[in-house]
Amino acid sequence: MLSVTRATYAQIPASTTDPSKVTEIVRLAAPPRLDGVLDDEVWQTAASITDMHQVFPLNHVPATEDTEILLGYDDKFLYVGARLFYSDREQITARVMAQGESIQFDDAIAIILDTFNNKRTGYQFAVNPNGVRDDGVFETPAALNRDWEGVWVAETALSSEGWTAEFAIPFRTLNFDANNTEWGFAIERKIARTQEEIAWVSYNLQVNPGSSGRITGLSGMDQGLGIDIIPSLVATESHDFQSGAGDSDIDPSLDVIYKITPSLTGALTLNTDFSATEVDDRQINLTRFSLFFPEKRDFFLQDVDIFSFGGLDRNGIPFFSRSIGLDNKNQPVDLEVGAKLTGRVGRWNIGVLGVAQDEYEGVEASNLFVGRVSANVLEESSVGLIVTDGDPRSNLDNSLVGFDFRYRNTRLPSGRTLQGEFWYQQSNTEGIDTDDEAFGFRVSSPNEVGLKGRFSYSRIEENFNPALGFVNRSNVEQIEAQAAFVRRLEGHRFLRTIEHTVFTRQFDQIGGGLQSRLIFLQPLAFETNSGNIGRLQLKREREVLIQDFEIADGIVISPGDYEFDRFSVEYKGAGQRAFAPFFEWADGDFYDGDRLKLITGFDWRPNPRINLGLSYQYNDVELPAGDFTTRLIQVNANYSFTARWSWVNLIQYDNVTESASINSRLRWNPRAGQDLFIVLNHNFAADGAFSGLDPDKLAFSIKYTHTFRL
Repeated sequence: MLSVTRATYAQIPASTTDPSKVTEIVRLAAPPRLDGVLDDEVWQTAASITDMHQVFPLNHVPATEDTEILLGYDDKFLYVGARLFYSDREQITARVMAQGESIQFDDAIAIILDTFNNKRTGYQFAVNPNGVRDDGVFETPAALNRDWEGVWVAETALSSEGWTAEFAIPFRTLNFDANNTEWGFAIERKIARTQEEIAWVSYNLQVNPGSSGRITGLSGMDQGLGIDIIPSLVATESHDFQSGAGDSDIDPSLDVIYKITPSLTGALTLNTDFSATEVDDRQINLTRFSLFFPEKRDFFLQDVDIFSFGGLDRNGIPFFSRSIGLDNKNQPVDLEVGAKLTGRVGRWNIGVLGVAQDEYEGVEASNLFVGRVSANVLEESSVGLIVTDGDPRSNLDNSLVGFDFRYRNTRLPSGRTLQGEFWYQQSNTEGIDTDDEAFGFRVSSPNEVGLKGRFSYSRIEENFNPALGFVNRSNVEQIEAQAAFVRRLEGHRFLRTIEHTVFTRQFDQIGGGLQSRLIFLQPLAFETNSGNIGRLQLKREREVLIQDFEIADGIVISPGDYEFDRFSVEYKGAGQRAFAPFFEWADGDFYDGDRLKLITGFDWRPNPRINLGLSYQYNDVELPAGDFTTRLIQVNANYSFTARWSWVNLIQYDNVTESASINSRLRWNPRAGQDLFIVLNHNFAADGAFSGLDPDKLAFSIKYTHTFRL
């Protein structure tokens, strides 16, 4: 590694968006046959894009493989065809076959649609050679939420020259301005074997709505009546082995989605059921503060970008949809009805959500409301307002109002980007009149090469209480600062990227006094040409406790001022390989004792049908008050019968809750918008790692959903 530091680094400047990347789309005389082969005559009349360039590992140099993109549309669909040439077809990587799994490490072709041509938001649709679809919605130009799922079609086929793909994206799936004849459009291709990324347009080594080209000539798109009717039927059987109680039921539910205008969507959900939603990954918490779990429920993920606020993603967010329909133990609470209105009118972005939540465990039934509006200003910026009302976890009246301004400028010299956010919120909780504000700002330069960094400040007062949001630290002022330098090595036989980082974060009590401080040094992080990743890290932490902290059962850390150091090494094998191991080893002080942390495991994909993964997390903590260890084991065992039939299993154990669980889901997905789920959730009390199992709770459900489009 010392020899690497003496090597000559190739600093590749980011390129600005090419304004000449404009293509006029063609209205097709007839729809193509969607089989992935691209042999229909109608494709010969489509618009063609071939001027692609490499983004990674080298910027704006010719790609190693040719790509041709064909574009057309009719009244109801946008059609995209892709010819993905490959000099050695045997080297195509396609290890994922189950719909819903990540295709991050497979060969893939993705298209990005900025349907409002505002360079702020958009959609991404991608497919791998096995026909596995992957989609997402951009909450900001660089933040893609992959939990969103749309209704669209993609078919693929292998050819003698590589592989081909066909997309059919219904205009009903998209929000857009019907009067706008131009959309932002981007293309990104990944060649997994060489970790090469290819694009039509890129900026600052990124491919997103902020760096899109344009397609022109769109007109007469028809969304029909604009109505999606999505009935579901779920049969459930549950049993509590401790109390002996059991229950069985058959419940219908209904979702109705109506395109009020092409750019404005209304949604209604009745007797909402989330039984087929993925379970959360377990986490071990050795801090004094609440953990954050992401949203995975489809109803709340639709147009989720509309409700994002101030660039916040954790502490202090005014609206966090997981606060609805889940109690403090993350157990489901019935939702009687929910309604949502989302979309864009001119430069205005609008989101309104209303939910009627049923009563539970002493909490009365409640009506919950979120309203969000923002306006696009300047070239790439926005200003907005958010309002919430209701408390889903108490009987107190609660409301909130917030204001935010987001600034983005990608027109700086040398292809640099500058971003900034400012936000202010005030909550109003019954019985509380003071110290209920929160505000902050952040300035960042998120460049992919060279120097990048950010600085942020926030203040969250003691009584700030966003009942429909998320706060895990209050009565604090937080300061963060980060600087990093990224180098890309041209022609190095082993390394591709080297990064050096320094980061600091500090929380101070508003009344005075330090709460927490972290100083983080990453003297070296690297990525090899084959995709392996390694990191060396040093951390110095300081924690000031003003009251007892029970970190484990019966083990209490006394109030005091603690400073401790830790050293860690991380390695992650290239994900496109059949076998990809990973590990993290960290050792050092911990409060007034010591802590050894080990994370290790692997992902193994011997063929597209089998996907096995193992993760083992271990903490060995020695403190004057007592010693303890934590263990968290996760096993993924997935099998794909076809690209439409898959069986996904997540098995988890941890010794903190002394429990084990299995979530087993059999899914039939013949097409987007039609699903059959057979789901088993079984929890056990456990004496050890999957030993001494005592049945606790069991839930079995069968759910069928079908989307009817009018």
